[in-house]
Amino acid sequence: MTKILIRVDAELSDEFTSVFPALTSRPQRQTTLTGELSDQEELQGVINHLRSMGVDIVEVVTFPE
Repeated sequence: MTKILIRVDAELSDEFTSVFPALTSRPQRQTTLTGELSDQEELQGVINHLRSMGVDIVEVVTFPE
């Protein structure tokens, strides 16, 4: 498992973030998603989904295990 933080330049609704059950969201002017993902493929899936919805990603941080 890899702990991650993704910051996006949008206030995402609970309905939108519910597609990422492994992540917790903290919406403000920007939304921060945090949690643990199993591997880089799962992380790439989250990133691809956000981009496909037109959400601008500001930052992606992974923390060492």
